[in-house]
Amino acid sequence: MPAMTAVDAGARAGAGVPAEAVGPLVRGVGVLRRLAEAGGTLSPSALERATGLARSTVDRITATLARMGYVRLDGRDVVLTPGVLELGNAYLAALRLPALLGARADALADELDESVSLAVADRDGIRFIHQATRRRALSVSFRIGDLLPAERTAPGALFATEWTERDWARWRARRAEDPRDTAFPAVPPRPEPAPGTAHGTADAADADAVHTLDTVDTVDADFTDRVRAARRDGWALDDQLIEPGLVAVSAPVRDPRTGRVACVASVVSHTSRHPAADLPATLLPRLRTAVAAMEADLRTAPPPEPGPAPAGLATWTTASKQELGRDFVESLARGLTVLTAFGEGRPALSLTDVARATGLPRATARRALLTHEYLGLVAAAPHKDRAFTLTPRVLDLGFPPLSRTTLPRLAEPHLRALADRVREPAALAVLTADGTEIQYTAGAGTSGVLTVRIPVGARLPAAATSLGRVLLADTGAPASPGLAEIRTRGYALVDEELESGLRSVAVPVRDRTGRAVAAVNVATHAARRSLEDCVRHLLPALRATADDIQRDLHRASRFTRVPTT
Repeated sequence: MPAMTAVDAGARAGAGVPAEAVGPLVRGVGVLRRLAEAGGTLSPSALERATGLARSTVDRITATLARMGYVRLDGRDVVLTPGVLELGNAYLAALRLPALLGARADALADELDESVSLAVADRDGIRFIHQATRRRALSVSFRIGDLLPAERTAPGALFATEWTERDWARWRARRAEDPRDTAFPAVPPRPEPAPGTAHGTADAADADAVHTLDTVDTVDADFTDRVRAARRDGWALDDQLIEPGLVAVSAPVRDPRTGRVACVASVVSHTSRHPAADLPATLLPRLRTAVAAMEADLRTAPPPEPGPAPAGLATWTTASKQELGRDFVESLARGLTVLTAFGEGRPALSLTDVARATGLPRATARRALLTHEYLGLVAAAPHKDRAFTLTPRVLDLGFPPLSRTTLPRLAEPHLRALADRVREPAALAVLTADGTEIQYTAGAGTSGVLTVRIPVGARLPAAATSLGRVLLADTGAPASPGLAEIRTRGYALVDEELESGLRSVAVPVRDRTGRAVAAVNVATHAARRSLEDCVRHLLPALRATADDIQRDLHRASRFTRVPTT
């Protein structure tokens, strides 16, 4: 079994499992967490070992998650898909902070040429909700959704300035139970104690126990000192707390309604660029200016317009159960859909609100909410109407490994499925900066003797390819009659212009703004398919694939930047 995660520890530290908790939902959430901790991919047998569940249970859970679009079964592996991002997106949309403050963080990163992050408190840890990273050889690898122990970060000291005695007690209990931070996979664990180094008269076991206590006491004293300084100064410093060379300076962004810390903005660098002692003079002044602008944005932000609530979820889960039988765990699917009831303009929902949004019976919605509350995924307000809100721990459910994805990675499984379906090679390409060439970024081949093989990274003249023409038609510049026709009909068909015998048809892939950022095509030999056949049979499958890639791109890019190469 793997080390207990911080979320698991939090759930177990609270009350026992509620009598009305939905067992399949608890187990399904555990599967998603283990997949996320493993980087997004595990075999069913590895999931069986990681979760302690029976293989038949793992198979039913993964079949249900696959039906929901949260995982795909890829050969012998279970792989997280961008569909699972809708859970984390629901939390981030309800929170609003990434949407309101992300552009400020990005601008600061561009100005300083350093990584900038936004983090929120998650019990006695901090969790990233926005990352603006620099693309260089030595760069910060934290992702949106990563959880870090408060005492090893600058934001943690700032959040701890508002801790209660109960919060401090919970933190000390966690430190005593897990002094090496093994429950935080995003950070390197603290080193093992050296056997026999503590109080030389003790045996090895006693020495390790005393060393652990000494370590806990040292960390406790150091952290309380840094919290005291953060309360006095209004900012905090990370001088290689996580690993050698990594430094950061942080400042709180306060909620204008309550004056409490809403999130913490940090500028992150390394000692070769900025020694820690220099950060207050070199980076902190500009950080404080950006934070002041962020707080002004929070004060003037208009109330959010509620986005569309999910519809037909209960009907869909019932139909899926009827179709798949015992392989579909309906209580798991219904429990996860409850999380998607929240979102922009819907940060706090009553039981009635959740039941209405999902179409679930009140009793079913209530059991799901109680289960999520036990798991730490929702929190209930203490007043009588019991409004529920999502917690940062929703980001545990697959968000970190997918938050650094690229368009080629999103497209690859869809291109393989398309090539298998039409038995012709498929490819993804982007337009180069000068607009004269296309660059292939992903592809899927076939096993035929005569087939098209263009390697990833290859460049071809844009005007002579279907991929290039469909992208040129969308540039917004005055178009030739041929490109204007392509723009109108939505696809490009090229017949033996690049090479004798080569025919191809392409369609655009559009981002959330509707701009064509890439194109996908299917290529064939003229002897195999006529032009009419390309339009009648290949084009519908190609358009369906582009829709699938766009859907994943839109999910993945809602709160993260998805590079096109």
